[in-house]
Amino acid sequence: MSVTARPVPIRIDFVSDVSCPWCAVGLNALERALERVGDALAVELHFQPFELNPQMPPEGQDADEHLTEKYGSTPGQLAQNREVLRQRGAAVGFDFNRRGRVYNTFDAHRLLHWAGIEGPEQARALKHALLRAYFTDGQDVSAHEVLARVAGQAGLDEARARQLLASNEYADEVRAQERLYQGRGITAVPSVILNDQHLIQGGQPVELFEQALRQVAGLDRDASD
Repeated sequence: MSVTARPVPIRIDFVSDVSCPWCAVGLNALERALERVGDALAVELHFQPFELNPQMPPEGQDADEHLTEKYGSTPGQLAQNREVLRQRGAAVGFDFNRRGRVYNTFDAHRLLHWAGIEGPEQARALKHALLRAYFTDGQDVSAHEVLARVAGQAGLDEARARQLLASNEYADEVRAQERLYQGRGITAVPSVILNDQHLIQGGQPVELFEQALRQVAGLDRDASD
């Protein structure tokens, strides 16, 4: 008589920013990898905050200007990077359109913290909705009106989202989490941490995420072992 193996529990902390394009690639690639592994894993997925531009003013900054100042990118390099992102995004089902500005994302992280309290599926839905709002639709993800509307579209209580955004609710909690991961040496995103021990950085291919998940969960051994 065959015995059905129990799913292996695994915790995934996805440290990222709403304004990070490689975080959109990485999240979608990770989810494709989880689909490939299937029911062999019992996954706890937690979204952790990281701000690429914590000093960004409320009005934001022109995206090309920002990237040129921050990385010294030339117009040709910017165009090339956009095409690479477009292709990598398309490969995992994410649509990149040209974003006009870079915005402050702290309030988006407060909203995500609340969604995480509401439940893991709510947090995942909001994360995807925020990434689409910014990278696909070019919306201002620092604007409370936009954030509340996106929360509602993700299945959360829009009125509660407005109330939260009008206050400083969860600001201390988000700052504490940011400090926690900075203290652990996280300086770039996405940073994907498996079971608090194994770190994968960058918008890696689906195959790499799948291999890492199987190795950490012990699923790469021969079934006869």
